[in-house]
Amino acid sequence: MKTPTALLFILPAMLLILLFVFIPLIGVLGLSMTEFNVYSLANQANIHFIGVANFIHLLHDHAVWQGMETTMTVVFVGVPATLALSLICALMIESIAERWRGLFRTAFFLPVVCSTVAVAISWRYLLNTRYGLVNRLLAAVHLPTPNWLGTPGLALLAVTVVVVWKGFGYGMIIVAAARREIPDELYDIARIEGAGMTQQLLRITVPMLAPTLGLLALLDAAGYWQLFAEPYVLTQGGPMGSTMSLLLLMYHRGFRWWRWGVASALAVLLTVIMWLFAWLQRHTRAAWRGE
Repeated sequence: MKTPTALLFILPAMLLILLFVFIPLIGVLGLSMTEFNVYSLANQANIHFIGVANFIHLLHDHAVWQGMETTMTVVFVGVPATLALSLICALMIESIAERWRGLFRTAFFLPVVCSTVAVAISWRYLLNTRYGLVNRLLAAVHLPTPNWLGTPGLALLAVTVVVVWKGFGYGMIIVAAARREIPDELYDIARIEGAGMTQQLLRITVPMLAPTLGLLALLDAAGYWQLFAEPYVLTQGGPMGSTMSLLLLMYHRGFRWWRWGVASALAVLLTVIMWLFAWLQRHTRAAWRGE
């Protein structure tokens, strides 16, 4: 009796998932095997089935490899930076007086709930070469004022900083909650044994938080692989493609060059990467639980 009732309750959600997830996935997979472009809209005879030719094209496309390199750079630099900042801020909040914790927690978490586009626009003005606040402060202390968004290396650094600043507050809340689950007796015993703050951090806090930090690393990595809004607003993928992420490249291929077959192949590639991260997250959590 319970099973039909449960199925009845979850049926609307399953229909929505089928309509907006699985059917589009099947459609994208089909488009990825065709030479679908703007001319195909006017005449369906222009749709040609080409099999895996689009995927082979991706393997030989320099822009795809550059986008892969850019995305991986953001992942491998941004994830450790996000985790470190989340851990530092979480421990700082837990160490201050109770009446101030809410204020700092709100201040650090605020960028997470702000619109990504609004955050990117704000940072674009802050990093402006001529009138940005960052360069004004550097000029005030007689330091060089670089073109943050017009130099390849600095532009990618700026995008990574914005991504980390936008997302570290989420991890901070999770780490702070996990830190409160560590028994205080462990720290009392460590102090009695003569352990300093650094030893307590390295021998107690970090090992006890390792499962939480590992889960956050996977979530952050999966999110950074979907990097789009920050480089789109800040640099449009430039200069010289140095901030062109895979998702932004997919957008350019589909909605600027009207090569929807190639864009669909990129979407399939990103979907496979996301499924890989989901698989890693599931099996990593099972390993930590000893299942």
